Amino acid sequence: MVTQRKEKDGTSQTSGPDAAEMAKNMAKAAEQCHMILQEFLSRNGQDIGNIPFDPLNIGKAFMELFTNMMSDPVRLWEKQISLWQDYMSLLQTTTQKLLGEDQKPVIEPDSRDKRFKDQAWQESTVFDFLKQSYLLTARWMQSSVTDVEGLDEHNARKIDFYTRQFVDAMSPSNFLMTNPEVLKATLNSKGENLVKGLQHLLEDLERGKGQLRISMTDQSAFEIGKNLATTPGKVIYQNDLIQLIQYEPTTKEVNKTPVLVIPAWINKYYILDLQPENSVVRWMIDQGHTVFIISWVNPDEKLGKKSFDHYMMEGPLAAMDAIEQATGEKSISIMAYCLGGTLTAITLAWLHAKKLQDRVKSVVYLTTMIDFSEAGELSVFIDEEQLQLMETRMSQKGYLEGSQMAMTFNMLRANDLIWSFVVNNYLLGKDPFPFDLLYWNSDSTRMPATMHSFYLRNMYQKNMLVKPGALKIAGVPVDLRTVTTPSYILSTREDHIAPWKSTYASTQIYQGSTRFVLAASGHIAGVVNPPSKNKYCYWTNNALPKSPDAWLKDAKEVAGSWWPDCNNWQKTYAGPKVPARIPGKGKLKPIENAPGSYVKVIV
Repeated sequence: MVTQRKEKDGTSQTSGPDAAEMAKNMAKAAEQCHMILQEFLSRNGQDIGNIPFDPLNIGKAFMELFTNMMSDPVRLWEKQISLWQDYMSLLQTTTQKLLGEDQKPVIEPDSRDKRFKDQAWQESTVFDFLKQSYLLTARWMQSSVTDVEGLDEHNARKIDFYTRQFVDAMSPSNFLMTNPEVLKATLNSKGENLVKGLQHLLEDLERGKGQLRISMTDQSAFEIGKNLATTPGKVIYQNDLIQLIQYEPTTKEVNKTPVLVIPAWINKYYILDLQPENSVVRWMIDQGHTVFIISWVNPDEKLGKKSFDHYMMEGPLAAMDAIEQATGEKSISIMAYCLGGTLTAITLAWLHAKKLQDRVKSVVYLTTMIDFSEAGELSVFIDEEQLQLMETRMSQKGYLEGSQMAMTFNMLRANDLIWSFVVNNYLLGKDPFPFDLLYWNSDSTRMPATMHSFYLRNMYQKNMLVKPGALKIAGVPVDLRTVTTPSYILSTREDHIAPWKSTYASTQIYQGSTRFVLAASGHIAGVVNPPSKNKYCYWTNNALPKSPDAWLKDAKEVAGSWWPDCNNWQKTYAGPKVPARIPGKGKLKPIENAPGSYVKVIV
């Protein structure tokens, strides 16, 4: 507790935190630490002997780095001298600040870096010194590993990526004694923040069954079907891999051509139907589209042998047949997201080979890669050693754990998606803030072993999809250069999963009329950007030069959401107006209400 003492003038003076209370909370924290250690050992101790010494094959990459560094000692010495000079400048400016002089920082964090937003990082000379010395060291480490010549390209990327992971982990903001905000919270709460933080850590270990699954949001604040994925509709078809949802219309008349939405199966479909105010699905319905969406199953060991062929046959092709039964329409339009777009492109090439191309009138691709030659930082995880390790693990259960895939994506933005929550949840002891997008991000899905191995090897490792006829799906060689279906291709400028310059490559492959649009922000926020928010912007350019940089140079910036632009494009292929279609009034009767049961399976 906080105590008060009487001064001679009769006023009260508050003293520092009660030492007994602080000691009590520190004892609780120690007890919690002991529980966490026991939990970890009991759940994971038996598996330690089965883990390869270097499962990601990082050691070989860094050995190559050090060998090349030693071959050029002059450059290595120059780097050391440069760092020493930076430190000397920092010591000089820090000394002058201690003497009361104003000094410009030697180095400042990026304006988007949220780790050092607390005022103490600027106002306190000690913490400012800690911050700047860290930033100087981080810059030196990153430049030291990126400037080495003669490295294998894949190893160079791996070294750069894991060096940044180490640099991010070592930030002074991640530790109790070097984070002023955490120190202040510890003193003010008499250590209760640490007790609560350790309780959060125990709960996350329990939720992950021994593996740390950091809570990014208040899990109790959301429920699928209650305040997420709430757009009214019916499941009208299902098989082993999908449930097909048909949504209730909100207009008396609708466009004749139905729209099938094909999301990625790496995550759940409701990223496109979060809440009413940011639902892509609901907005499309309000524009007069008859909307269907695929809800992929969250596979278990029984589906481990499902192949990429199955995902096409039982996914989009089965959905097309079901839509024809439900509406009488043989031709549809498609909107596909991320990996769902990759599958859509393959399906279209397959349909063209079968002379069935008229079944799809138009396609909207959202952040979709088909050329994986420049796959961004995800390529760091794709080499023979890592694929073999992943396949060995998948063979034990028949699938890849969803948490492993989620951690891979989170590592791409470690400061935002890992360390910020470590500080907030475990050091500050705060409850995670309720956020629908982060709830979805944590709602991970499994990957069937056969399909996932095929996808990683043939797309990421071998880049077979852009080699005409090299990839066979359901017995048919697919060639994306035969696809003449009109395409609207949306990419996002800060996408760390499907880099926009890589997605732009599809404009040079498809043979049909193509519109390329680049939205601001990233893989999720750039897509889920409703017009009502009047947020971000997008760029358009009717010309499609070979170079993405040339496209952007002459592109026009447009304020607001890309949704209306896309809808205007879709109208060209939407057909005349017809009476609104009610789910269940066609040949297919409802199985259950949306969002269905497949999406509710938790791993």
